[in-house]
Amino acid sequence: MKKIIFTDLDGTFLNHHDYSYKESLNSLNRLIKYDIPVIFTTSKTRSEVEELHKQLAIDEPFIVENGAALFIPKGYKNLNLSFLESFNDKYYYCKIGEAYSLVSQFYKKYKDEFNLIGFSSMSIEQIQELTLLDYKKASLAAKRDFTEPFIIKDEKKVELLKEKAIVHGLTLTKGGRFYHIIGAKQDKGKAVKKAIEIFEKEFNSKLFSIALGDGENDLPMLEVVDLPIAIKNHKGLFVETKNKKILKSTYKGAKGFKEMITKCLENY
Repeated sequence: MKKIIFTDLDGTFLNHHDYSYKESLNSLNRLIKYDIPVIFTTSKTRSEVEELHKQLAIDEPFIVENGAALFIPKGYKNLNLSFLESFNDKYYYCKIGEAYSLVSQFYKKYKDEFNLIGFSSMSIEQIQELTLLDYKKASLAAKRDFTEPFIIKDEKKVELLKEKAIVHGLTLTKGGRFYHIIGAKQDKGKAVKKAIEIFEKEFNSKLFSIALGDGENDLPMLEVVDLPIAIKNHKGLFVETKNKKILKSTYKGAKGFKEMITKCLENY
């Protein structure tokens, strides 16, 4: 059965602290060699993923900003995806989240009341300080299309803020470093299900889906795939999922990715 792999980036394919993919690169190359679609499913922006794809010399589909949209390169595996909406000359895409204008409007309305500091209020240097990214990568992280990452000084207020977000058609999710204001109808799981639906139709074949992730925002995708894999996070803990088939890595970050992809290729 043909496989399809969805992987979180920060803390999974990339190390949490230094963003290195040195230990996961060989496993990625093996998957590409075996013609297995590898879909980065991340809170990062389209611009960030495009830069990473460029570094890795790959051109794969990807899901951005916590399930806000699925992008598929035009001509990918010679598939005819013209039934999808076109996004510039390079991609077809499927939008699941809300426009950034709606998210930004909500953030501006409540940022003072809840003492929020979002990316749109930060300088590139402040984003650098919080993320440990270099200036170029921090600039790409600031180019939001759908969602707003933020920090909140009093985390006890998160649930109240979430209640207000839902009234506006939005919700909150938590990643490895930040909370994110996102569309209420989006999450990584919905985007993954849509991607599987599209590729099963186009490949005319049932796919065996695998997902790897380390954060709370990865839970929706871990609960909708055939084989969920929890990567040990930077605190040495695992996310808890209802999916009883879940596998857990021994190692954190990129080393954990390599460990579990090796296991998958040997046993599945």
